[in-house]
Amino acid sequence: MRFIRLTCVLCFLLLSACQRPVADGAIHFAIAQAPISLDPRYATDAASERVNRLIYQRLVAFDAQSKPVPGMATWQRLSPIHYRFTLQAGLPPFHHGRPVTAVDVVATYQSLLALKDSPHAAEYDNIQRVRLINPLVLDFELKAADSDFPARLMMGILPQDLIEQHHDFAHQPVGSGGFAFYAWQQQLTLQRVSDQQLVTLVEVKDPTVRVLKLMRGEVDLLQGDLPPELVQYLQKQAHLLVKTTKGTNFSYLGLNLQDPLLSQLRVRQAIMHAIDRQAIIKQVMVDQTRLAEVILPPEHYAGHAGLTHASYRPAFSKQLLQSAGITLPLKLVYKTSTDAQRVRLATILQAQMAKAGIDLEIRSLDWGTFFAEIKQGNFQLYGLTWVGVRTPEIYRQVFGSEWMPPQGFNRGRYVDAALDALLGAQDWLAITKRIHAQLPYIPLWYEGQVAVMQKNMSGYAPHADGNWDDLAMIQRSATIAHDAD
Repeated sequence: MRFIRLTCVLCFLLLSACQRPVADGAIHFAIAQAPISLDPRYATDAASERVNRLIYQRLVAFDAQSKPVPGMATWQRLSPIHYRFTLQAGLPPFHHGRPVTAVDVVATYQSLLALKDSPHAAEYDNIQRVRLINPLVLDFELKAADSDFPARLMMGILPQDLIEQHHDFAHQPVGSGGFAFYAWQQQLTLQRVSDQQLVTLVEVKDPTVRVLKLMRGEVDLLQGDLPPELVQYLQKQAHLLVKTTKGTNFSYLGLNLQDPLLSQLRVRQAIMHAIDRQAIIKQVMVDQTRLAEVILPPEHYAGHAGLTHASYRPAFSKQLLQSAGITLPLKLVYKTSTDAQRVRLATILQAQMAKAGIDLEIRSLDWGTFFAEIKQGNFQLYGLTWVGVRTPEIYRQVFGSEWMPPQGFNRGRYVDAALDALLGAQDWLAITKRIHAQLPYIPLWYEGQVAVMQKNMSGYAPHADGNWDDLAMIQRSATIAHDAD
């Protein structure tokens, strides 16, 4: 480990002064994964969700406790199955010039309900009808009562005229948010509406290369997906700013519950106790990463602060496996992306689990192939992170027996009648307790958030859910001084 750190530092010392900053006027943001789809009706990956927050407006926003507050609109609950939304005055127009009206909101949700291949359509299957009242007012009529309904309305609003023209929002998005689409060839460029500042998102998968580009002035900003030793090194660089904050994005090991081995609770418990999460946080994760037990953090209004943390007990894991009739070693296949940090984490998991009698085979795949395999259920174990989750509805979408792909995100094909009943009653404390006991996921941690930028950048800070919203405020003051060639 020490050798790797020293090698990285030597690379920085050799290469950091080789190039001058790019002087095209754009702000360059290096990211680990490029977005896949900029149509909010289809986007599911973290990068797409983060970019779509910049391009589109939504009816509902959220406060610090993740409770819904007015976004584009205020609302009234006219009955348990009837909600009326009134658009705020002075909404900015769509980027192609048309004003935003309730017609666009109705068209957006009607188009979503009509789509058969949208991964989000099932989230809104309780909507009976979306009805236009006047250009500023619309009604949602539901099939069944839902007191949390406003919090579900997080879909970016599309313009009605382009919906009718079957416009390609995935590659040429048109919204009414703070950023407009500018170009997408080798990299995605957005233009800030307020001042026409260009922001370019540059995909650089390898974290060391991202850091080298920052050191050489080729990019202005990095956020997340960095090992702690690189962050520690960057904190010592006088021409850079490093900002960290506590995170809420939930990292976990996904399990295929249709697998005859993983369907056994004792096997899942053995895996849980075979992982030294505290050691991994110390070795691999950035500052302010903390242990997690369920998807939503304890400070969330539907969080559960009373859940206990499972300890690292490899000998106990062996006992659990043997009591389940497993012949050791238990052979399992773990799928992950080719991202260097994720492969490193997989290697540590492999070494820890070996002490518990688990032989973990690692298969690292390019991001597109990996994510497709997970969505198709072609896995035993995998590692992913839920990003930007706001509502406890996530538990129904991820663990409800009726929410298996493509209708929902129950990728592990988990079926539990007791949990289904609790989900129907929306008893969040009981739900989180049941999930914690049954382990349909192996919980890991809430990742701390870190952003690193050139010292002449201001107005940007990382947020707990990893969003990029501060790109709306980031500014460059003056050119950084770099050594000459």
